[in-house]
Amino acid sequence: MIVTIKRVHMPRLLVYSGIVACALLALVGVAWLANASWWSSYEAKTTILAHRGLHQTYTREHLESDTCTANRIHLPEHGYLENTLDSMAAAFELGADVVELDIHPTTDGQFAVFHDWTIDCRTNGKGVTRKQSMAYLKTLDIGYGYSADGGATYPFRGKFVGAMPTLDEVFERFPDKRFLINIKSRDPEEGRQLAKRLKQLPTEHQARLMSYGGDEPENTLSSEMPNMKTMGKKRLMECMTRYVAYGWIGIVPQACHNTLILIPENYATLLWGWPNRFVERMHLAGSEVYLRGPYGSKSHFPAGIDTVEQLKAVPKSFAGGIWTDRIDLVATHRRMMSTD
Repeated sequence: MIVTIKRVHMPRLLVYSGIVACALLALVGVAWLANASWWSSYEAKTTILAHRGLHQTYTREHLESDTCTANRIHLPEHGYLENTLDSMAAAFELGADVVELDIHPTTDGQFAVFHDWTIDCRTNGKGVTRKQSMAYLKTLDIGYGYSADGGATYPFRGKFVGAMPTLDEVFERFPDKRFLINIKSRDPEEGRQLAKRLKQLPTEHQARLMSYGGDEPENTLSSEMPNMKTMGKKRLMECMTRYVAYGWIGIVPQACHNTLILIPENYATLLWGWPNRFVERMHLAGSEVYLRGPYGSKSHFPAGIDTVEQLKAVPKSFAGGIWTDRIDLVATHRRMMSTD
């Protein structure tokens, strides 16, 4: 048996390998140049979003979706509580451009501005929030459950009776301000009910509102009000995964259009063109970008940009938004940094 051994021409193989390597290197170079942030001409100022207004912060260790955060607050530095009219006013006065608030429908056809699925944690009442009338919710003390020392003292008891606002009261108090509305349920009917209310507002007022929450109500709200920026978790994930896959060629996936894009700071550099090239692309697609705290740190619920160290890591020229739970700290230091 005769075996024929085919000889490999090594110089030719090396030439082919070199050509492939150069082509790949050129492709990487083109991708890098096409996504370099210094190409961006977008110079909008940084937008600051105050999550729940000016409010009491709390420890986030081992935080779950049903954790009562009112009884784990830090030692109070001020007298404001989340989702109240005064906390929103204070946030705007401190420099917030947008205030985030939470809503639940009530049995008497209104929307209560309140975070928790039940009223047990923060108030002196019991039960699921959306199963109550607004008339009843107005009788509650929403500062009842707050404690910074494990229940030894309750510094806000008796000071916030009747302070849970309706969404209508928010609109009446702040007709010219921007809000991000968080729908807490997964009920599609809630999106339809909210759309019905928002359509009663003047067009210029509607333009200052955004919404995020459960996929089902957000999809309904989007279909009812296609010009409104809305976001559900499924849509955000679709937007981000597709953009990471092929955004390097400058294409913005349809899921990223006319929406709200929340970016944990520890994932931001994975996005093609981060920061301002990415922000510009999303802006041209009708969307707004907000940078949040790291995902997976202490809990699976990202916090905001809440420390001076985090704020210093955000470029001064950043043209997107900053999501914060510490509007009292962030707005002041951001102004100081911009003048340095």
